[in-house]
Amino acid sequence: MSLQNYLTPTVSESNPARTHAVFPGKEDRRSFLQKVAEFIHPGPDSREELIDTLAQAEANQLIGAESRVMLEGVIRLADMTAGDVMVAAPRMELIDMDAPFDELLNVVIDTAHSRFPVFQGERENIIGILLAKDLLKLQRAPELNIRALLRTAVFVPETKGLNDLLRDFRGNRNHQAIVIDEFGRVAGLITIEDVLEEIVGEIEDEFDEAGDDGDIFALADKTWRVSGDTPIGRVNEAFEVKLASSDPDDDFETIGGLIAHEMGHVPKRGEYLVLGGLRFMVLLTRAGAVKWFKVAPVNPTA
Repeated sequence: MSLQNYLTPTVSESNPARTHAVFPGKEDRRSFLQKVAEFIHPGPDSREELIDTLAQAEANQLIGAESRVMLEGVIRLADMTAGDVMVAAPRMELIDMDAPFDELLNVVIDTAHSRFPVFQGERENIIGILLAKDLLKLQRAPELNIRALLRTAVFVPETKGLNDLLRDFRGNRNHQAIVIDEFGRVAGLITIEDVLEEIVGEIEDEFDEAGDDGDIFALADKTWRVSGDTPIGRVNEAFEVKLASSDPDDDFETIGGLIAHEMGHVPKRGEYLVLGGLRFMVLLTRAGAVKWFKVAPVNPTA
Protein backbone atom coordinates (compact mmCIF):
# COMPACT_ATOMS: atom_id res chain seq x y z
CA MET A 1 0.00 0.00 0.00
CA SER A 2 1.40 3.46 -0.91
CA LEU A 3 2.00 6.18 1.66
CA GLN A 4 -0.79 8.20 0.02
CA ASN A 5 -3.29 5.38 0.50
CA TYR A 6 -2.05 4.73 3.98
CA LEU A 7 -2.49 8.37 5.04
CA THR A 8 -5.87 8.82 3.25
CA PRO A 9 -8.65 7.75 5.61
CA THR A 10 -11.45 5.56 4.39
CA VAL A 11 -15.03 6.78 4.46
CA SER A 12 -15.73 5.10 7.75
CA GLU A 13 -12.41 6.22 9.26
CA SER A 14 -12.77 9.84 8.11
CA ASN A 15 -16.00 10.35 10.02
CA PRO A 16 -17.07 7.27 11.94
CA ALA A 17 -19.68 9.20 13.84
CA ARG A 18 -21.29 10.35 10.57
CA THR A 19 -21.29 6.80 9.19
CA HIS A 20 -22.90 5.49 12.33
CA ALA A 21 -25.47 8.24 12.19
CA VAL A 22 -26.33 7.62 8.55
CA PHE A 23 -26.78 3.86 8.50
CA PRO A 24 -27.71 2.67 11.97
CA GLY A 25 -29.48 5.97 12.58
CA LYS A 26 -31.60 5.49 9.48
CA GLU A 27 -32.66 2.02 10.55
CA ASP A 28 -33.49 3.17 14.05
CA ARG A 29 -35.47 6.12 12.74
CA ARG A 30 -37.49 3.88 10.39
CA SER A 31 -38.24 1.51 13.22
CA PHE A 32 -39.38 4.43 15.37
CA LEU A 33 -41.74 5.70 12.67
CA GLN A 34 -43.17 2.25 12.27
CA LYS A 35 -43.78 2.09 16.00
CA VAL A 36 -45.50 5.47 15.94
CA ALA A 37 -47.69 4.39 13.01
CA GLU A 38 -48.62 1.18 14.78
CA PHE A 39 -49.43 3.15 17.93
CA ILE A 40 -51.71 5.52 16.02
CA HIS A 41 -53.23 2.80 13.78
CA PRO A 42 -52.85 -0.50 15.65
CA GLY A 43 -53.39 -3.69 13.69
CA PRO A 44 -56.41 -5.95 14.28
CA ASP A 45 -56.23 -8.14 17.36
CA SER A 46 -59.10 -10.47 16.47
CA ARG A 47 -60.86 -11.91 13.44
CA GLU A 48 -63.81 -9.58 13.91
CA GLU A 49 -61.48 -6.58 13.93
CA LEU A 50 -59.80 -7.92 10.80
CA ILE A 51 -63.21 -8.21 9.09
CA ASP A 52 -64.03 -4.64 10.15
CA THR A 53 -60.71 -3.57 8.64
CA LEU A 54 -61.68 -5.19 5.33
CA ALA A 55 -64.98 -3.31 5.40
CA GLN A 56 -63.09 -0.05 5.91
CA ALA A 57 -60.76 -0.95 3.04
CA GLU A 58 -63.77 -1.43 0.78
CA ALA A 59 -65.28 1.87 1.96
CA ASN A 60 -61.99 3.57 1.05
CA GLN A 61 -62.10 1.84 -2.37
CA LEU A 62 -58.91 -0.09 -1.71
CA ILE A 63 -60.64 -3.38 -2.52
CA GLY A 64 -63.87 -4.26 -4.31
CA ALA A 65 -67.02 -5.68 -2.73
CA GLU A 66 -66.50 -9.15 -4.19
CA SER A 67 -62.89 -9.22 -2.99
CA ARG A 68 -64.01 -8.29 0.51
CA VAL A 69 -66.63 -11.05 0.50
CA MET A 70 -64.08 -13.67 -0.54
CA LEU A 71 -61.50 -12.51 2.00
CA GLU A 72 -64.10 -12.67 4.75
CA GLY A 73 -65.01 -16.15 3.61
CA VAL A 74 -61.40 -17.28 3.95
CA ILE A 75 -61.24 -15.84 7.47
CA ARG A 76 -64.51 -17.41 8.61
CA LEU A 77 -63.58 -20.75 7.09
CA ALA A 78 -61.17 -21.36 9.96
CA ASP A 79 -64.08 -21.60 12.43
CA MET A 80 -66.30 -23.90 10.36
CA THR A 81 -66.55 -27.68 10.23
CA ALA A 82 -67.88 -30.24 7.78
CA GLY A 83 -71.05 -30.55 9.84
CA ASP A 84 -71.81 -26.86 9.29
CA VAL A 85 -72.13 -27.03 5.50
CA MET A 86 -72.85 -30.66 4.66
CA VAL A 87 -75.97 -31.88 2.87
CA ALA A 88 -77.89 -33.78 5.54
CA ALA A 89 -78.28 -37.53 5.06
CA PRO A 90 -82.04 -37.46 4.31
CA ARG A 91 -81.37 -35.13 1.36
CA MET A 92 -78.47 -37.07 -0.11
CA GLU A 93 -78.88 -38.43 -3.63
CA LEU A 94 -77.75 -42.06 -3.40
CA ILE A 95 -77.60 -44.89 -5.91
CA ASP A 96 -78.62 -48.44 -5.11
CA MET A 97 -75.98 -50.83 -6.36
CA ASP A 98 -78.62 -53.45 -7.18
CA ALA A 99 -80.83 -51.07 -9.19
CA PRO A 100 -81.20 -51.69 -12.94
CA PHE A 101 -79.21 -49.60 -15.39
CA ASP A 102 -82.21 -47.57 -16.58
CA GLU A 103 -83.00 -46.52 -13.03
CA LEU A 104 -79.40 -45.46 -12.45
CA LEU A 105 -79.43 -43.45 -15.65
CA ASN A 106 -82.64 -41.67 -14.68
CA VAL A 107 -81.19 -40.65 -11.32
CA VAL A 108 -78.09 -39.23 -13.00
CA ILE A 109 -80.13 -37.30 -15.57
CA ASP A 110 -82.65 -35.94 -13.07
CA THR A 111 -80.11 -34.72 -10.52
CA ALA A 112 -77.35 -33.65 -12.94
CA HIS A 113 -74.65 -34.52 -10.38
CA SER A 114 -71.28 -35.87 -11.41
CA ARG A 115 -70.65 -38.13 -8.38
CA PHE A 116 -72.99 -40.37 -6.42
CA PRO A 117 -72.50 -42.37 -3.23
CA VAL A 118 -73.50 -46.00 -3.83
CA PHE A 119 -75.09 -48.15 -1.14
CA GLN A 120 -75.91 -51.82 -0.93
CA GLY A 121 -78.79 -53.05 1.16
CA GLU A 122 -79.30 -50.20 3.64
CA ARG A 123 -78.60 -46.53 2.84
CA GLU A 124 -76.11 -46.45 5.70
CA ASN A 125 -73.99 -49.08 3.95
CA ILE A 126 -72.11 -46.86 1.49
CA ILE A 127 -69.62 -48.96 -0.44
CA GLY A 128 -68.14 -46.45 -2.88
CA ILE A 129 -68.58 -43.49 -5.23
CA LEU A 130 -69.85 -43.76 -8.78
CA LEU A 131 -68.88 -41.16 -11.38
CA ALA A 132 -71.63 -40.34 -13.82
CA LYS A 133 -69.23 -40.65 -16.74
CA ASP A 134 -68.45 -44.23 -15.72
CA LEU A 135 -72.02 -45.22 -16.55
CA LEU A 136 -71.01 -44.95 -20.21
CA LYS A 137 -68.73 -47.93 -19.64
CA LEU A 138 -71.63 -49.87 -18.16
CA GLN A 139 -73.81 -49.02 -21.14
CA ARG A 140 -71.10 -50.16 -23.51
CA ALA A 141 -70.47 -53.40 -21.66
CA PRO A 142 -73.58 -54.46 -19.69
CA GLU A 143 -71.78 -57.53 -18.44
CA LEU A 144 -69.59 -55.30 -16.24
CA ASN A 145 -70.36 -55.29 -12.54
CA ILE A 146 -71.08 -51.82 -11.18
CA ARG A 147 -68.84 -52.63 -8.22
CA ALA A 148 -65.87 -52.65 -10.61
CA LEU A 149 -66.62 -49.01 -11.52
CA LEU A 150 -66.77 -47.67 -7.98
CA ARG A 151 -64.20 -45.27 -6.59
CA THR A 152 -63.18 -45.38 -2.94
CA ALA A 153 -65.44 -43.38 -0.66
CA VAL A 154 -63.77 -40.90 1.71
CA PHE A 155 -65.24 -40.59 5.21
CA VAL A 156 -64.69 -37.57 7.46
CA PRO A 157 -66.05 -36.69 10.91
CA GLU A 158 -68.54 -33.86 11.41
CA THR A 159 -65.93 -31.99 13.43
CA LYS A 160 -63.33 -31.85 10.65
CA GLY A 161 -62.35 -28.24 9.96
CA LEU A 162 -63.09 -26.85 6.50
CA ASN A 163 -59.52 -25.58 6.14
CA ASP A 164 -58.17 -29.10 6.65
CA LEU A 165 -60.88 -30.59 4.45
CA LEU A 166 -60.11 -28.23 1.59
CA ARG A 167 -56.43 -29.13 1.88
CA ASP A 168 -57.34 -32.82 1.74
CA PHE A 169 -59.58 -32.31 -1.29
CA ARG A 170 -56.74 -30.62 -3.13
CA GLY A 171 -54.16 -33.15 -2.04
CA ASN A 172 -55.94 -36.44 -2.73
CA ARG A 173 -57.95 -35.20 -5.74
CA ASN A 174 -61.22 -36.34 -4.16
CA HIS A 175 -64.01 -33.80 -4.50
CA GLN A 176 -66.57 -35.48 -2.27
CA ALA A 177 -66.64 -36.99 1.21
CA ILE A 178 -69.18 -38.79 3.38
CA VAL A 179 -69.65 -37.11 6.75
CA ILE A 180 -70.14 -39.38 9.76
CA ASP A 181 -71.32 -38.48 13.26
CA GLU A 182 -69.77 -39.43 16.59
CA PHE A 183 -71.53 -42.81 16.50
CA GLY A 184 -70.16 -43.71 13.08
CA ARG A 185 -73.46 -43.22 11.27
CA VAL A 186 -73.79 -41.33 8.00
CA ALA A 187 -74.65 -37.73 8.83
CA GLY A 188 -74.39 -36.19 5.40
CA LEU A 189 -72.34 -35.40 2.33
CA ILE A 190 -69.91 -32.61 1.57
CA THR A 191 -68.19 -31.63 -1.67
CA ILE A 192 -65.39 -29.27 -2.58
CA GLU A 193 -68.05 -26.99 -4.07
CA ASP A 194 -69.71 -26.72 -0.66
CA VAL A 195 -66.44 -25.52 0.86
CA LEU A 196 -65.66 -23.07 -1.93
CA GLU A 197 -69.16 -21.59 -1.69
CA GLU A 198 -68.32 -20.50 1.83
CA ILE A 199 -65.57 -18.36 0.33
CA VAL A 200 -67.25 -16.91 -2.73
CA GLY A 201 -70.85 -16.55 -1.68
CA GLU A 202 -72.30 -17.86 1.54
CA ILE A 203 -70.87 -15.27 3.92
CA GLU A 204 -72.58 -13.39 6.73
CA ASP A 205 -71.46 -9.78 6.74
CA GLU A 206 -72.47 -6.27 7.69
CA PHE A 207 -74.19 -5.86 4.31
CA ASP A 208 -76.87 -8.42 5.18
CA GLU A 209 -80.01 -6.53 4.20
CA ALA A 210 -82.42 -8.36 6.44
CA GLY A 211 -80.76 -9.10 9.76
CA ASP A 212 -78.30 -11.57 11.21
CA ASP A 213 -79.70 -14.93 10.10
CA GLY A 214 -77.40 -15.03 7.09
CA ASP A 215 -79.87 -16.04 4.38
CA ILE A 216 -80.28 -12.79 2.40
CA PHE A 217 -77.13 -11.13 1.05
CA ALA A 218 -76.73 -7.95 -0.95
CA LEU A 219 -74.53 -8.34 -4.04
CA ALA A 220 -72.37 -5.78 -5.78
CA ASP A 221 -74.67 -5.56 -8.82
CA LYS A 222 -77.61 -4.38 -6.66
CA THR A 223 -79.28 -7.79 -6.61
CA TRP A 224 -79.59 -10.23 -3.71
CA ARG A 225 -78.64 -13.82 -3.02
CA VAL A 226 -81.45 -15.52 -1.10
CA SER A 227 -81.30 -18.97 0.46
CA GLY A 228 -84.05 -21.37 -0.55
CA ASP A 229 -84.63 -22.11 3.15
CA THR A 230 -85.45 -18.48 3.94
CA PRO A 231 -88.89 -18.10 5.58
CA ILE A 232 -91.43 -16.40 3.32
CA GLY A 233 -92.22 -13.88 6.04
CA ARG A 234 -88.60 -12.82 6.15
CA VAL A 235 -88.52 -12.34 2.38
CA ASN A 236 -91.73 -10.28 2.52
CA GLU A 237 -90.25 -8.10 5.24
CA ALA A 238 -86.89 -7.64 3.52
CA PHE A 239 -88.31 -6.71 0.11
CA GLU A 240 -91.57 -5.11 1.33
CA VAL A 241 -93.74 -7.51 -0.68
CA LYS A 242 -96.56 -9.93 0.09
CA LEU A 243 -95.66 -13.27 -1.45
CA ALA A 244 -98.20 -16.06 -1.08
CA SER A 245 -99.28 -19.22 -2.83
CA SER A 246 -101.72 -18.94 -5.73
CA ASP A 247 -103.69 -21.67 -3.96
CA PRO A 248 -105.13 -20.27 -0.70
CA ASP A 249 -105.31 -23.78 0.76
CA ASP A 250 -101.54 -24.24 0.48
CA ASP A 251 -99.29 -22.88 3.17
CA PHE A 252 -95.52 -22.83 2.57
CA GLU A 253 -92.87 -21.89 5.07
CA THR A 254 -89.86 -21.30 2.81
CA ILE A 255 -89.34 -19.33 -0.37
CA GLY A 256 -87.87 -22.41 -2.05
CA GLY A 257 -91.00 -24.42 -1.39
CA LEU A 258 -93.24 -21.62 -2.65
CA ILE A 259 -91.27 -21.11 -5.88
CA ALA A 260 -91.19 -24.86 -6.60
CA HIS A 261 -94.96 -25.06 -6.07
CA GLU A 262 -95.67 -22.11 -8.34
CA MET A 263 -93.44 -23.56 -11.08
CA GLY A 264 -94.94 -27.02 -10.73
CA HIS A 265 -91.56 -28.74 -10.35
CA VAL A 266 -88.22 -28.40 -8.60
CA PRO A 267 -86.52 -25.73 -10.70
CA LYS A 268 -83.06 -26.24 -12.11
CA ARG A 269 -80.17 -23.84 -12.33
CA GLY A 270 -80.91 -20.93 -14.67
CA GLU A 271 -84.71 -21.23 -14.43
CA TYR A 272 -86.57 -18.27 -13.00
CA LEU A 273 -89.99 -17.11 -11.88
CA VAL A 274 -91.40 -13.61 -11.49
CA LEU A 275 -93.47 -13.31 -8.32
CA GLY A 276 -94.61 -10.23 -6.45
CA GLY A 277 -92.57 -7.92 -8.65
CA LEU A 278 -89.38 -9.89 -8.00
CA ARG A 279 -87.44 -12.14 -10.34
CA PHE A 280 -86.26 -15.32 -8.62
CA MET A 281 -83.53 -17.01 -10.66
CA VAL A 282 -82.09 -20.33 -9.48
CA LEU A 283 -78.36 -20.13 -8.80
CA LEU A 284 -77.79 -23.52 -7.19
CA THR A 285 -79.75 -26.68 -6.43
CA ARG A 286 -78.67 -29.39 -4.05
CA ALA A 287 -80.27 -32.70 -3.11
CA GLY A 288 -83.55 -32.00 -4.89
CA ALA A 289 -84.05 -28.50 -3.48
CA VAL A 290 -83.07 -24.94 -4.40
CA LYS A 291 -80.14 -23.81 -2.30
CA TRP A 292 -79.76 -20.25 -3.63
CA PHE A 293 -81.79 -17.76 -5.64
CA LYS A 294 -80.62 -14.56 -7.25
CA VAL A 295 -83.35 -11.98 -6.69
CA ALA A 296 -83.84 -8.70 -8.54
CA PRO A 297 -86.77 -6.29 -8.83
CA VAL A 298 -88.68 -6.40 -12.10
CA ASN A 299 -89.49 -3.29 -14.10
CA PRO A 300 -93.31 -2.99 -13.84
CA THR A 301 -93.50 -1.96 -17.48
CA ALA A 302 -91.49 -4.97 -18.69
